[in-house]
Amino acid sequence: MLGYVEYLSNNTFVTALTYATSNGPNSVAVVDVNNDNKPDIVTANSDANTVGVLLNTGTGTFSAQTTYATGNIPISVAVVDVNNDNNPDIVTANYGANNVGVLLNTGTGTFSAQTTYAIGTNPYSVAVVDVNNDNKPDIVTANYAANTVSVLLNTGTGTFSAQTTYTTGTNPFSVAVVDVNNDNNPDIVTANYGANTVSVLLNTGTGTFSAQTTYTTGSSPFSVAVVDVNNDNKPDIVTANSGANTVSVLFNRGNGTFSAQTTYATGTQPRSVAVVDVNNDTKPDIVTANSGANTVSVLLNTGTGTFSAQTTYTTGTSPYSVAVVDVNNDYKPDTVTANAGASGVGVNVQC
Repeated sequence: MLGYVEYLSNNTFVTALTYATSNGPNSVAVVDVNNDNKPDIVTANSDANTVGVLLNTGTGTFSAQTTYATGNIPISVAVVDVNNDNNPDIVTANYGANNVGVLLNTGTGTFSAQTTYAIGTNPYSVAVVDVNNDNKPDIVTANYAANTVSVLLNTGTGTFSAQTTYTTGTNPFSVAVVDVNNDNNPDIVTANYGANTVSVLLNTGTGTFSAQTTYTTGSSPFSVAVVDVNNDNKPDIVTANSGANTVSVLFNRGNGTFSAQTTYATGTQPRSVAVVDVNNDTKPDIVTANSGANTVSVLLNTGTGTFSAQTTYTTGTSPYSVAVVDVNNDYKPDTVTANAGASGVGVNVQC
């Protein structure tokens, strides 16, 4: 534990605590890994070739990390139960190894050695979602240098089949897997950094995907989230545009196609976006990690899927990833950032 700042007024975020990780934390997930009903922190440490697991002590503070070896340059992490034992497992996209690593949970919040699976070149993002409706979560990666996504179907025991690949826009940095056309089949959405677009690949119904449709975003979209922001029961697309210092919001028209973007200013070089209701008004808000400003931006939803001007809060150096989860059981979602330049995670509590 590195630092402490006293809480401020209600409905604000403050940098309460920071915790050391291995070098280069690029991605963070916040999930209860030891079944004590307290969300824990998992980071992908790209410069150390590890994941770090920081267990929640019960009050929203965290123990020192335990590390586990991954493939070369783990750049993204997802934490999902892949083998149906009710214990969430770790999946990493290993950018330098062109594979994904699966670390199974032993049942106590500790993890076995990774099993790896080959995917496309330079995977930068990973999502773990059941894409073929067999109740087994599958792996989807965005492969930056290959301009593809890889889909690896779960065989049923937490092992995975060989990849199937699909073309995306140029340099996909981020992937989300959500049903966008209301057919009960999750679709793939990528943020294409090199093309200033998002790609939407509709699920055909068997876990295979149609050719992409693309939509324009702001410059250099680094991250994508797919959430219904205007309460019409249709998930919308939100991107963090690192080259424009903006977020883009693209409304779902109702059939899995999307309107032209509306943009909102953020801090400098937003690399990560989360869309979560932070003020308990049942309207999802936008939170970005601004790597060039050492801040998070919070843009509150006004109620119609439009957003107020940002409020910013200080983080550690170079926040590359943000998760928004209630870590201290006070029914207010908090922010957790992976601060790549500080080799740590920052927990910004809401009060």
